[in-house]
Amino acid sequence: MNIYEQYLQEFNSKIELTDFLLSFLVATLFSIVLYLFYIRFANPLSNRKRFAQIFLPLALTTMLIITVVKSSLALSLGLVGALSIVRFRTAIKDPEELTYLFLCIALGLMTGANQLVIAIIGFPTILLMIGIYKYTTGRVRVKYDDKMLLSIQSEATELQPLIDAISQELPHVELKRYTQDTSGIDLTLACKIDSVAQLDTIKKELDQIAPNTRISVIKQPDIIA
Repeated sequence: MNIYEQYLQEFNSKIELTDFLLSFLVATLFSIVLYLFYIRFANPLSNRKRFAQIFLPLALTTMLIITVVKSSLALSLGLVGALSIVRFRTAIKDPEELTYLFLCIALGLMTGANQLVIAIIGFPTILLMIGIYKYTTGRVRVKYDDKMLLSIQSEATELQPLIDAISQELPHVELKRYTQDTSGIDLTLACKIDSVAQLDTIKKELDQIAPNTRISVIKQPDIIA
């Protein structure tokens, strides 16, 4: 039997139900572990729990695709054509989010290809290395709820009154970006905000300086040391 015939035979092999269920179980278990790990250690811009909810379906979907495709040469070629017309329009705002998505896909690939030994050894090892790196670099999440990125768009013509109004209400304010043109001032500030009431007070004071002031708040864990 030549190499080409062996190649075709591997593609035409049947899917064993026992192997599939075991791969499904491993993918599910590790997806849940990754979900908990991401919530504990990640520092994303988006909501942790909401983003981490896609880990399980992403890993299982990848596993199912690889499980089916690996048993058929025709399906594998068809998958290449199908994926060539798929377009994802959702932008990934944080490279860290993309890293965890690749981990989910890698988990699905390993379990779908029945490389369970590699998955059981490699996947926890990667998470362990990430956890060690977070601890050694001091990037483990302790309390991030008060660290925010405050974006302000105002029709005011002077910067100092805006800074003074914000500094009176917040315990910590750092100027990160400042742009001024004919339409007004655009500010980005790193702040520590203790309560929503402070934001409401700031909005009222800024409106007194310049009406129609717009405020945007984004949780940003590492913006303040």
